[in-house]
Amino acid sequence: MARPRVIEQSDILDAAELVVVRDGAAHLTLDAVATEAGISKASVVYDYKSKQQLINAVIRRRVENEEQRVQAATVELGPVPSPAINGLVAAAAERPRDHARAVAVNLVSALAQDAESRGIIEAVYARMIASVTETADNPRGAILALLALEGLKRLEMHNLHPWSDAERADILRDIGWLIDAEHLRSKGPRAPSGD
Repeated sequence: MARPRVIEQSDILDAAELVVVRDGAAHLTLDAVATEAGISKASVVYDYKSKQQLINAVIRRRVENEEQRVQAATVELGPVPSPAINGLVAAAAERPRDHARAVAVNLVSALAQDAESRGIIEAVYARMIASVTETADNPRGAILALLALEGLKRLEMHNLHPWSDAERADILRDIGWLIDAEHLRSKGPRAPSGD
């Protein structure tokens, strides 16, 4: 008698990502994921009761993978000033892979339509901003660097503007400059000018 196939959650999430890339998050179904994974729909439903739970599991896995990648880049830097933002900049030196970019772009619609999905990403940014400001020698410069870095990443993620390797390296170096820029040091936000 053949042993029953062990279905790993990672296999289901891999299949879900493939369906999202191929069909878009709006067209993801538990049936399509089961077919892609070569398992029964009941097996998908056992772990993920709904399409939204499956999408949120994909988002959580992507977030965990990215946080691990940033942590590894931070550790590789060794002891540096403002480690959280410098780790984010170091991790950004590697361009996003096509599959990761395609999954992220297709999941954006899920974020717009579901408060729980948005909450996952809001929590990521809250942790990131807190870590950056708490570990920065120059919190204002570090936050400006984070904003610039996120802008670069969004342009790349959505294929809105191609940067050459040289341009990208210059941008990352300039973002690094913001982290410690002396003229950006202050105890609080600047008062608006009266112009």
